[in-house]
Amino acid sequence: MKESIRHKLDKTSERYEEVGRLMADPSVAGGSRQFRELSMEYARLTGLVALYSRFRGLEGERAAAEAMQSDPDPQMRSLGSEEVGRLKQELETLQAELGVMLVPRDPRDDHDIFLEIRAGTGGDEAAIFAGDLLRMYARYAERRGWQLETLSESPGEHGGFKEVISRISGSGVFARLKFESGTHRVQRVPATEAQGRIHTSAVTVAILPELDEVDSTEINPADLRVDTFRASGAGGQHVNKTDSAIRITHIPSGLVVECQDERSQHKNRSRAMSLLKARLKAAEQEKRDAEEARARKLQVGSGDRSERIRTYNFPQGRLTDHRINLTLYRLEDIVDGQLDDVIDPLLQEHRSELLAEQTAAQ
Repeated sequence: MKESIRHKLDKTSERYEEVGRLMADPSVAGGSRQFRELSMEYARLTGLVALYSRFRGLEGERAAAEAMQSDPDPQMRSLGSEEVGRLKQELETLQAELGVMLVPRDPRDDHDIFLEIRAGTGGDEAAIFAGDLLRMYARYAERRGWQLETLSESPGEHGGFKEVISRISGSGVFARLKFESGTHRVQRVPATEAQGRIHTSAVTVAILPELDEVDSTEINPADLRVDTFRASGAGGQHVNKTDSAIRITHIPSGLVVECQDERSQHKNRSRAMSLLKARLKAAEQEKRDAEEARARKLQVGSGDRSERIRTYNFPQGRLTDHRINLTLYRLEDIVDGQLDDVIDPLLQEHRSELLAEQTAAQ
């Protein structure tokens, strides 16, 4: 274990003991705000400190086993070697777990998200691929027990979507999908291509965490223009009969959001306002992330929608994530919603970067 990480864990253990003493102090009332904050911090540190205590205990056992390797008795030496091997594996596993626990948790990880997919360069083929990506995320959501609902869509002329906006709700949605924002490039032979030539098209994806009421951005009603219109496309008998769809324009920023999924104008307005607040917050976050990325040089997590993050090469059955140089030859499974093999390495890389950044600052 690096000394910088050990030092951080030692400081964390000292803080844990200090918080315990403060909570036991009679001057800190049980129902006070200070006591509640201390209790939350104590609970947050308990698992990490317990794991570190176990790690140090195993280090002591390994030292004893290493001493056995110098014993005159051959059987004792053999036993010592076996113990050293076993303990080495356990310590490596615990060290990896400690590294994950040391990384600060993103408070947005449990939030639901808005998923925005827009066709870019490539015309009809880009729109078709936008539809493929929506289906990929829908199947992944289904695998994880999440709910996906489409809020607005603009169909492509030959299938797919020029633009489609959905909401995905469930446990840990943003935590899993936060690194999907960016430009997704596809290389394949379009169905309309008579010569069999490979075309390259692009689609942009944006992942916006839905805000809690506490985090919600306050918007001056005077800055909004609200229009109602009749929903278009699939949607049942109510389509083209009632002005239930909502379009909200945020005049200062020029942002426009629509929601036409619900029959209720009130529900569509609520969804559209939630999406608008998420977009405004995301714009602020992107600006901060860009500034931090310039300083930190993190490979993952800039959230820049113009950044080319991934290539889907259908003739070769290959997916490449350019941020971490990940290449997988399981494209058919991935576009069918088996995304964990792509997402897990991204999350691991991100945690490693943050941990390295933290320890370098010690």
